[in-house]
Amino acid sequence: MKKTALYKKHIELGAKMVPFAGYEMPVQYSGVNSEHINVRENVGVFDVSHMGEFIIKGENALKLIQKISSNDASLLFPGRAQYAYLPNENGGIIDDMITYMISENHYMLVVNASNIEKDWEWINKQNNCNAQLENISDTTSLIAVQGPKATELLQEFTDLNLSEIKFYHFMNGNFSVFKDVIFSATGYTGSGGFELYVPNEIAEDIWDLIFNSNSKFGVLPAGLASRDTLRLEMGYCLYGNDINDETSPISAGLGWVTKFSKSFIGDDLIKKDKLEGTDYKLVAFELLERGIPRKDYEIQDVNGANIGHVTSGTMGPSVGKAIGMGYVKTNYSVLGNKIFLKIRNKSISAELIKLPFYKSK
Repeated sequence: MKKTALYKKHIELGAKMVPFAGYEMPVQYSGVNSEHINVRENVGVFDVSHMGEFIIKGENALKLIQKISSNDASLLFPGRAQYAYLPNENGGIIDDMITYMISENHYMLVVNASNIEKDWEWINKQNNCNAQLENISDTTSLIAVQGPKATELLQEFTDLNLSEIKFYHFMNGNFSVFKDVIFSATGYTGSGGFELYVPNEIAEDIWDLIFNSNSKFGVLPAGLASRDTLRLEMGYCLYGNDINDETSPISAGLGWVTKFSKSFIGDDLIKKDKLEGTDYKLVAFELLERGIPRKDYEIQDVNGANIGHVTSGTMGPSVGKAIGMGYVKTNYSVLGNKIFLKIRNKSISAELIKLPFYKSK
């Protein structure tokens, strides 16, 4: 098992460590619910250094990205980031990712930890235009500082005006005495904040500065479990649960990052799904009775016929309800429709609702 540069910090904080995507990662510290609520109300700090980072450079860098990405990277400018996915040749999803334009002919792709090797091989295989590729995953740490007080906290350590950085934008600047830190207004919690990309050798110093900051910010470490409940309350897809190599992006509701204004791998099949529709659609639901939805639970209609399955589910700490996402036959996907989950041989009713589950105050 690999260890992130912050592994010792997690042990010192008494984190419960679990194997995840080839790394020893903190799943929780004080508890999932308390960490979750603290992100919503104060500041939660996540070590997500297991994520993958690839640099793509050279005069043909954009050409390669346009070929492998569903979104239109020509719309990017230095300091702008873009959500997208890597489509495969069968109209499925290799991974979802964020594309950063660092400068002209210089980009960074951020991919999921469990897919680093797969994505790296795929992108290299598609690189017939001699773009320069570098995998910096093992030398880069990623610290997500999330919550409504995150901007105020981080502002104490930098000359950058963080309030000027809009969602899915970023700046490069100082963090205390350390230079060339990327402050990215991204994250998977829906509560604001930044993600900091730093070299491994200064990760512990950055972490310590954050946790030694003024107590008025209510800073607590947060683990993978609360990261999952936070992202689910926002209705964000998790690779391996809600999307995978077999998933139609249109079925998954990713048409908004699918740009047919340019050509990309598998675009003919995805365009067919866009025009003709798909048999199944990803929906959001909340339970109307007691119970907790879990991945792969069967979804049924009123007569007990199988119409789909759950992909993600939890008891949402901020919404106080059992919530989930899953695929159902498209004709059952209308908002307000009632579905039934098979939980321990019981049929539990649920209602289809509009995302996100959580709406900030």
